[in-house]
Amino acid sequence: MQTSNTEEMVTISRAEYEQLQLEKARNAKLEAKNAKLEEQHARLEAKFVAREQEQAQVITSLTLQNEWLLEQLKLSKKKLFGRSSEQAGQMVMDQLSLTYNELEAYAFGTKAATEKQIAVKAHERKRQSGNVLEVVPEGTPTEVVEHRLSENERICSACGSQMVEIGKEVRRTLQMKPAKFWVREDVYYTYACKNCEQETGEANIVKAAKEPALLPGSFASAEAVAYLATQKFVMYSPLYRLEQEFNRQGLKLSRQTMANWLLKASEKWLRPVYDVLHEQLCREPVLHADETTLQVLKEPGRSSTSKSYMWLYRTSGCAKQAIVLYEYQPTRKAEHAEAFQQGFSGWLHADGYQGYHRLPGNIRVVGCWAHARRKFDEALGTLPQEKRKDSPAAMGECYCSQLFKLEQEFAELTPEERYEKRLEQEKPVLDALLSWANEMQAKTAPKSALGKAIYYLLEQWSYLTRYLEDGRLELSNNRAERSIKPFVMGRKNWLFANTPGGAQASSMIYSLMETAKENDLDPYRYLLWVLRNAPRLSEIDEAWPEKLLPANAPEECYMPQK
Repeated sequence: MQTSNTEEMVTISRAEYEQLQLEKARNAKLEAKNAKLEEQHARLEAKFVAREQEQAQVITSLTLQNEWLLEQLKLSKKKLFGRSSEQAGQMVMDQLSLTYNELEAYAFGTKAATEKQIAVKAHERKRQSGNVLEVVPEGTPTEVVEHRLSENERICSACGSQMVEIGKEVRRTLQMKPAKFWVREDVYYTYACKNCEQETGEANIVKAAKEPALLPGSFASAEAVAYLATQKFVMYSPLYRLEQEFNRQGLKLSRQTMANWLLKASEKWLRPVYDVLHEQLCREPVLHADETTLQVLKEPGRSSTSKSYMWLYRTSGCAKQAIVLYEYQPTRKAEHAEAFQQGFSGWLHADGYQGYHRLPGNIRVVGCWAHARRKFDEALGTLPQEKRKDSPAAMGECYCSQLFKLEQEFAELTPEERYEKRLEQEKPVLDALLSWANEMQAKTAPKSALGKAIYYLLEQWSYLTRYLEDGRLELSNNRAERSIKPFVMGRKNWLFANTPGGAQASSMIYSLMETAKENDLDPYRYLLWVLRNAPRLSEIDEAWPEKLLPANAPEECYMPQK
């Protein structure tokens, strides 16, 4: 019985064992299947995470793109309708004042400063009394028209006696008339000796000396050419508009004739004066340069829509005599600037255009802080009004404005004194700005307006800080920008030049006109003086252009002083 019981137990155990083996195999299959499912799940989850990350990147990219587009829209609106000056918020300037312990928290260009300036200007502005004598320059001729009663009108209606003058009332008015024109006839007489003719049979003949013509074979006068040049290049009136005005007065003077007069006069008489000014300019230690576009319709080898350029070079504030010169070139290549400044060695104020940085080593380029500040101002303009006050853009602008404020304080110092003050007070501001910009660059999207402002600042840093090396140097290139503005204003009216010759003539006339204005000369009277004297002097003196420089202009060429 024991044996049977043992066999029965063994038999049951074997059945259970087999059952267990089956269950183990089934479980193994289930585990394998589960592992496979978990692996699939992990892959799906990874794909889902990757998809979420991709979507997040797309959303971020679209957000940044949208912000950039909004920035560009705001910048475009600002250029069309907004203010042009760079202004920083008062609170940010207060923050800077804590850092640098300045006497004034606001810098030049801030709201508070602007309000103060306006108040001062309003206080100092002289109100016109209505007296015409306060408007016209000294020496203006006066036409007196007297209004008296007739003999009969002076009979007293009450008693019949003759009335006598006991007083008068004077009313002054300003009289004007359109430009006058007239014909001048220079009659040169010829004289003969009749006595010699009787004795010898041949008369001794003498002719009155002729004044050399401005343009031989032309009826142009110095007065006419000077007037046309002033109207076109100072008053920005196109020749076709002058032609219309003349026609209304009965003068049939075509724009082609006027253009020829200006071309020939500038080439024959103004270019030599221009060349002497050019030589003097290149002897200066500090210059400013800028350039702007110009369309020339008939440029050989180029389409009428191609961009040409008008370059500007001028003296700095340290020069004894101001010189402003324009030069036409078909392109913006650095070789043009290098060729024009042949013989110049010194400092050149310019904007961030890379062409200036490729100039020879004897020309050291000085960057423009006005451009740096303007970029922060543009970034500030892209932000909502409520977010501007404490923004990084406002902080960057205020650093720049702090430099301009300090420069105002140093304006009356000598170059040597200014050099020392800059190292003492402006260099700490520059060091702090550089540290701040490096820190902000890592946190700012490169393509954003703020990112571009920071990039410009850091990329131009070596040029921007070069003004610290000499007290004669300036913080900005605004001097050149002011000088090129008259050309830009004129371009808005006459739009383009017809030929390269016309563009060259324009550059020379603009040069003499703007140089005259910089030296307190009236452009019309100065140009008239040059054109009147150049033909005569050229016949007797090889150095005649030097005698016609603005520095040698007579008193009558200067603008009236009130």
